[in-house]
Amino acid sequence: MTPLSVLPSRAKRPQAEAASAVATASLMRQRLVQTLGGLLALALVLLSAQQAAARSAPDSFADLADQLLPTVVNVSSTSLQTNSPSSPEFDFFRDFFERRGQSPDNSPFPRKRERRATSLGSGFIIDASGLIVTNNHVIDDATEVTVTLHDDTEFSAEVVGRDPRTDLALLRIDPKGHPLQAAKWGSSDSLRVGDWMMAIGNPFGLGNTVTAGIVSAKSRNINAGPYDSFIQTDASINRGNSGGPSFNLAGEVIGVNTAIFSPSGGSVGVGFAIPSDLARSIIEQLADEGRVRRGWLGVRFGPVDAATASAVGLNDTQGAVVNSVVPDSPAELAGIEPGDVILTWGDIDITIHRALPLAVAQTPVGDSVTVKLWRNRQEQAVTVTVGELDEEVVAANMGQETPEAGKDANRALAEYGLILETLTLDQRRELGLKPDDAGVRVEDVDTSSNFARKGLRRGDVIAEVNDTQVNSPEEVLELFKKVEDEGFNIVALSVYRDGRYTWMAVELD
Repeated sequence: MTPLSVLPSRAKRPQAEAASAVATASLMRQRLVQTLGGLLALALVLLSAQQAAARSAPDSFADLADQLLPTVVNVSSTSLQTNSPSSPEFDFFRDFFERRGQSPDNSPFPRKRERRATSLGSGFIIDASGLIVTNNHVIDDATEVTVTLHDDTEFSAEVVGRDPRTDLALLRIDPKGHPLQAAKWGSSDSLRVGDWMMAIGNPFGLGNTVTAGIVSAKSRNINAGPYDSFIQTDASINRGNSGGPSFNLAGEVIGVNTAIFSPSGGSVGVGFAIPSDLARSIIEQLADEGRVRRGWLGVRFGPVDAATASAVGLNDTQGAVVNSVVPDSPAELAGIEPGDVILTWGDIDITIHRALPLAVAQTPVGDSVTVKLWRNRQEQAVTVTVGELDEEVVAANMGQETPEAGKDANRALAEYGLILETLTLDQRRELGLKPDDAGVRVEDVDTSSNFARKGLRRGDVIAEVNDTQVNSPEEVLELFKKVEDEGFNIVALSVYRDGRYTWMAVELD
């Protein structure tokens, strides 16, 4: 405890000393206030910068819509389609009459008739000279294509080029002096999940319609083709939006709206757009050459799962494992072998196996690329001279198993209630599949099997087993056995039927 006698001693200090102490205290308070004010201002600046970087939603999309609506067009295409009853019974009896030499005209079944079918979609102007981007499926097999501008002016369009693999097409109109407003490409690579995006299109033929949502996911694989890397969005996209653009808040095209997931046929908040960085490179090639030249490596590959990684001595499941190599392909000439795991393609890390075909396809033909491999439990590097993708070569190498191998596999698959067959090129065309689309046709299903109970039926095409593409009965059997060896009994199938892919999980027991 402080003695009371000490207190008066402070009271006896000179007045000048007391005044100085008061001034010093006041100055310290002022500096403290200034410091706190500066820190608060800095915090507000940083918060403002963070909010700006996040590109928060505007109070209204009206200004952006007014600016961009004139860049979007409606695309209407007309095609001739054959219309006739079709079922196994009709086909059987029609064949019966024709084999007996009777003219189909005299058979008791309706003759095939041609009818005009109209398809409605969307597109967007990329050049004021009249170049317009849309989806390939909007104008596929079209005999006439009509483009309607935002001001309802109509033009006849010609197809400059199209690319079924990415579902993109380029049209040209002659504006005849009519002013056109072109959209600007943006970078889809800069998108982040959660960013805002705005879609404009022609749903159900209603005319240009604006919707907004966020980027729900990136690099989505929906089994639409070998180069799937879609942007997923919850912005409302419906039938007729196909070919229309998605914009970022800067008014730049960051995606081409292409597909929806919809059990009902309407929007359920799951739409897909082709990333602009992929679309732009395809469209530029179509504008320059009328076709797309793609790089080709010449391997069949699969994912690196935990079992594969353990077997080859990898610490993770990144990369693409080479299952087979096409003879005389760039891969074989570079020394790539079955069992190699491709880790990088040039400066691109192959984090998932699906990234490989897109990386290869986007590489200019004739370029030399350094490929990092994992072989014999160590990294190696080889140099590949990229070839040009040839549809016929790819189709010829889709099924390399011998007929006897297929028979042996089917004898084993019969125990699961399945008989499968490797697809021919003609079968792929009849089914609407591309030459290099994965798939094994279901020849027969035991009606008492789990596969039949899950809805698998004759004529279906099994495209994937547990996220691994399959092209032969032997590959399917191998994956079934692998599941059982790992102590499981359920396989996930991606099944192609009537132009669409479905998913089902089936117990093997």
